[in-house]
Amino acid sequence: MTKFLMAVLSFGLAISGAAHAQVATTTPPPVAGAKPVTVERITVHSRAIEGNLEGNSADRVVLVMLPPSYRSTPTRRYPVVYALHGYSIGAEQWAKEIHVPQTIEGAFAKGAREMIVVLPDSKTIHNGSFYASSVTVGDFEQFIAHDLVGYVDAHYRTLADRRSRGLAGHSMGGYGTARIGMKHPDVFGALYMMSPCCLSIRALGTPDAAAEKTLRALRSPTESAGLSWGLRAQLATAAAWSPNPKAPPLFLDLPIKDGVAQPDVIARWAANAPLSMLDQYVGNLRRYAAIGLDVGDRDGLKGDAIALHEGLDRYGIANQFAVYPGDHTSGVAGRVQDVMIPFFSRSLAFAR
Repeated sequence: MTKFLMAVLSFGLAISGAAHAQVATTTPPPVAGAKPVTVERITVHSRAIEGNLEGNSADRVVLVMLPPSYRSTPTRRYPVVYALHGYSIGAEQWAKEIHVPQTIEGAFAKGAREMIVVLPDSKTIHNGSFYASSVTVGDFEQFIAHDLVGYVDAHYRTLADRRSRGLAGHSMGGYGTARIGMKHPDVFGALYMMSPCCLSIRALGTPDAAAEKTLRALRSPTESAGLSWGLRAQLATAAAWSPNPKAPPLFLDLPIKDGVAQPDVIARWAANAPLSMLDQYVGNLRRYAAIGLDVGDRDGLKGDAIALHEGLDRYGIANQFAVYPGDHTSGVAGRVQDVMIPFFSRSLAFAR
């Protein structure tokens, strides 16, 4: 049997260099005549996250971007785009990385139709939820698809219809967009994935016994705060994809035990990879009005993004795909302004 290097390294090596520069992205030039967007910082309680074994809070910070005309036209309703952040950052850092509200204001000033944009925080004790349905982490998939959407529809003037809801994300958020999008076409009407991570389990090699020893020495989830970025990412992945309520204190299964790969755990990880999931959700994906996907030409995640694009093409599922000049984060703010928001402006249903 081929020996296995912890699968998290497949995305960890690809994005670890970018992780330390998450907020150091290029700001697009201001657009003349752009009108101000209103930013509200709210807290949304999620029943889906309650009772998780890591102790992640069910009260989640959410940033809501209200378009320029929201206050002045009190009877108007708007589509909503939910934009998911990547690993190791939260909603506030994600807002800085994509330079909102400036990029949203710029998109509207350049002709995109006005919409509400929502940035939920899904950072956890190990730095990221992977938007999974896990008793260990909490059900962040349902937080996004049910609790958050329900709250926003109840408290803002939205068009409460799947055709008027978009889901987007970058890196881990791009993974979350793929995962949630495949499972919840009843909630969302268009998807845009930016440099999605974790589309497949790609790294094979020798099990990392030293890493295993370090992780198994932890006495509580909070002790992971002192670990390296890569080790925390390994824990976050295991907590999301191979939870185990019978395995305290971390309540997860690692894909390696006593230096030996664990095929059953590896299979559980692979089952969460969108390239593995694709064949099972073709019917759901056909329901979307539009699907978008992009990746930088110097991004280590490019190969899997191309594979997802080709998989969608294989089934005749229309998708907008681009490989643009850049690495994992260098072009993300400009892509939000000039590609993502205009994509939803064309794809979502607006009030007549």
